[in-house]
Amino acid sequence: MSSEPIERRVSYVGDRLKGSKCTLCGKEYFRLKDYCGTCGRKSFDKMADINFFYEKGKLEVCTFVKKPTNKFVKLGSYIYGLVSFHDGKVRVPSRLTDCVLDDSEINLSEFEGRDVVPRFRRRYTVEQSEVIPTISLTFTFADEYYPHQEYKIVKPKREYETPGIVGYGVYVSRFRIKEPMMERAVPFIDEDAITAAVEAGKLALIHAGIDQTSIGKVYVGSESNPYAVKPIASKVAQVLKLGEEDKTDRLQSVDAVDTEFACKAATSMFKDATALVHYPGTPTPHAMVIGTDNSQAAPRTEIGGELDFFVGYGSCAFIFGKRDVIAEIEGWHSLTSDTPDFWRRDLQPYPRHAGRFTGAPAYFKHITKAAQKLMEKLGLHTSDIDYFVSHQPNVNFPTRVARALGFKEDQYMQGLQVVNFGNTYSGASPIGLAAVLDKAKPEQRILLVSYGSGAGSDAYSLITTGQIKEKRKRQKFNVQHQAEDEHIEYVDYETYRKLKLGL
Repeated sequence: MSSEPIERRVSYVGDRLKGSKCTLCGKEYFRLKDYCGTCGRKSFDKMADINFFYEKGKLEVCTFVKKPTNKFVKLGSYIYGLVSFHDGKVRVPSRLTDCVLDDSEINLSEFEGRDVVPRFRRRYTVEQSEVIPTISLTFTFADEYYPHQEYKIVKPKREYETPGIVGYGVYVSRFRIKEPMMERAVPFIDEDAITAAVEAGKLALIHAGIDQTSIGKVYVGSESNPYAVKPIASKVAQVLKLGEEDKTDRLQSVDAVDTEFACKAATSMFKDATALVHYPGTPTPHAMVIGTDNSQAAPRTEIGGELDFFVGYGSCAFIFGKRDVIAEIEGWHSLTSDTPDFWRRDLQPYPRHAGRFTGAPAYFKHITKAAQKLMEKLGLHTSDIDYFVSHQPNVNFPTRVARALGFKEDQYMQGLQVVNFGNTYSGASPIGLAAVLDKAKPEQRILLVSYGSGAGSDAYSLITTGQIKEKRKRQKFNVQHQAEDEHIEYVDYETYRKLKLGL
């Protein structure tokens, strides 16, 4: 396979897997069309767009590409075939991803006829000077790790005076590497911080049940953007079709911005998103905040390689608004200091840290003080808090800081997800919060305290509402599923480093 199939070049715009449907005769097309080939002229103003990215397809036929060429070499062997949608009305060319294939065990009949879910991934390898090509024309099996979930817009039932979280989504890869005290999520070779952000945002929309066009602002926080200069947020906005779309010029009416403050790059924006949707007369009913990282570390044989025992991969997205809120924002407090405990200089591939200096004057001081200040401000004691979640660079630090603040094991263990996924950096404390929201009952209080090297902490108090249980049934792909699913695949260190470097 020496070049990208022509269908890929002409049948999608902006990475979004979409097509057209004639509202007169019902014929569907895997491309944008101004008129129907069956109905002719009378269909010029009768064509509707179809977004296949949220649909479930079927892998009809496939072939095994054993030795890909040119830009596809790094993918290794892979399965390529035709996926049909809507009972065969539309067929699209596709690559099956998330498969580490053993050439001697391939039986194509086991693949054909199975349901698949569209995924957003890198297409192929390019040089450092080129724009990274992405696509929504890759698929994984719907009966394995990543299930199909229907995206259904639900009419809101209630508007709250206090804004808060209306939906959330977590995405980590099915690939893991085991360490002595923990497991870590590993990106597949065609994944990076951008692809994880899109998947988490997609899941948040499904959980919230809101119209994607109602999102007027999207923040994406990361310290592993594959570009030194180019935003992640603009890609997320376009693929997820956030805000009103101008079909003529292919523009989205949404404000998209990247943020960077190490591991609190996302939580820093929680207060901004809350204030934005609460502003009187605002045209921004919803704002999305995503923390996403393909956490970086030098190989264990190099200086700074000790980080390579802890770094993970994943993303978490939250949607903020005032309608059908599942967790109200009760208050917040932020602290900042110039404490250079962790950094990566420009043009350097891996970060460095200050060893033991990253503990007491950095992580522990900021988290402890931010939590104490917020509890004082709100008149709270540890007994008033049902769940405590902090940033989790390893297993030891969040456990120690929780105990130092006076929290008991049943208050902090549910949010301690570093043991399952590793340190996902800007996604770490948000994933811990999501794990708590997966289990919390109505009217429970959650204290979230993030930390970002450099250094700072954001402390938030959230109170869950009665709608948290109702929305929970929309979520198949929750944190527990991603931690315990039977289709998780473990890799050795050599494979992990290969996948980590990506295309």
